[in-house]
Amino acid sequence: MKKTAFIAIVGRPNVGKSTLLNALLQEKVAIVSSKPQTTRNRITGILTKGDNQFVFLDTPGFQKPRTKLGDYMLKASKSSIGSSDAVVIVADSFHAPGDIEKNIIEQVVANKLPAILVLNKVDMSNPEKLALTIAQYDEIHKFDAVVPTSASKGDGVDIVLSECEKFLSPSEWFFPDDMITDQPERMIVAETIREKILRTLNDEIPHGTAVSIEEFKDEGKIIRVRADIYCEKDSHKGIIIGKKGASLKTIGSYAREDLERFFGVKVFIELWVKVKEKWRDSAVNLNNFGYNPKDIQ
Repeated sequence: MKKTAFIAIVGRPNVGKSTLLNALLQEKVAIVSSKPQTTRNRITGILTKGDNQFVFLDTPGFQKPRTKLGDYMLKASKSSIGSSDAVVIVADSFHAPGDIEKNIIEQVVANKLPAILVLNKVDMSNPEKLALTIAQYDEIHKFDAVVPTSASKGDGVDIVLSECEKFLSPSEWFFPDDMITDQPERMIVAETIREKILRTLNDEIPHGTAVSIEEFKDEGKIIRVRADIYCEKDSHKGIIIGKKGASLKTIGSYAREDLERFFGVKVFIELWVKVKEKWRDSAVNLNNFGYNPKDIQ
């Protein structure tokens, strides 16, 4: 009998939600960096094992919005809880629950959803801190399971999946058994490029960048991509390009390597850098970059 469930992965920024999703799927479908706000859209990751199909919804980190983009991200996260069968709350294993976690738990309770608490980054904690954190969460909510993990190392991920299996119910699958994400190819390419911007540049500039795929040609043995990188200031443009184009070349090279692994063919990438001031507070620009609140169900 086929079974399935939609399971939202939620939490504050930079706790390892996307890392956990990739570890669960054993495939990289969500971009990862050490910087907050890496995930901007809800990302669907699909895992089919035997008769079971898990549909995981990776979400932007919960936080107080400061721009229209922030409003969009928060709406995407809240919507994911409301449209799921269960929730995985990811939190640091060494931090007490704060207002963000309490707000998420309130939404889980309001929607009458089962939930797993994943206390991540145990490799950065110790048994005493972990025990204290578990006790602090236990005072707030009785979770269906509490699982300590180190998602980046794969530790505890199998236990998370085992606990999620309890949320499955008899149903026809919503996706083919060989599908791992419903992201369009252009979005995968754009997000991969943006990840390399985040990883290459070490200041606040990456948060003001967006990537638009202007051309995507699949020629069979090679995929040709032309993409525009948008930033908010002329001074940022020079930094992204780098001395004699060095930074831009690095971004393109790293993106190409990842995309060739994902698509299994050669990838050629042409990058251009452009300026759109305050695009994160422009409804028109947000829509053009694929961040349209109307698309969130």
